[in-house]
Amino acid sequence: MHATILFYSKLCGSLPRTSARLAAVALLSLAVACGHAPVQEMSEARQALEAARVAGAEQYAAETYARARALLRAAEDMLNQRHFRKAREHAAMARDEAIQARESAQQTSPE
Repeated sequence: MHATILFYSKLCGSLPRTSARLAAVALLSLAVACGHAPVQEMSEARQALEAARVAGAEQYAAETYARARALLRAAEDMLNQRHFRKAREHAAMARDEAIQARESAQQTSPE
């Protein structure tokens, strides 16, 4: 964030006031979008996987459930490496796969 402020201060001196404001908004948006861990997405993916497991997805939708688990593991690895955008994308894909696994398991299970 400190580098962003330094960049902005240098940018302000060389641009007209309106352009400098637009540049500041763009930099702030980029810093906010990419700057923090995808906590919500990771939580949603974990909850969806647990719901799929409870629904019997390990048995009745094994391939889809395994893909969801692999995507979540990849998201966790990316999170640990601070690749937040990729982690967010993989967590969302894991959530979607887990939901599909749960739905398939619910349709397939004899209960």
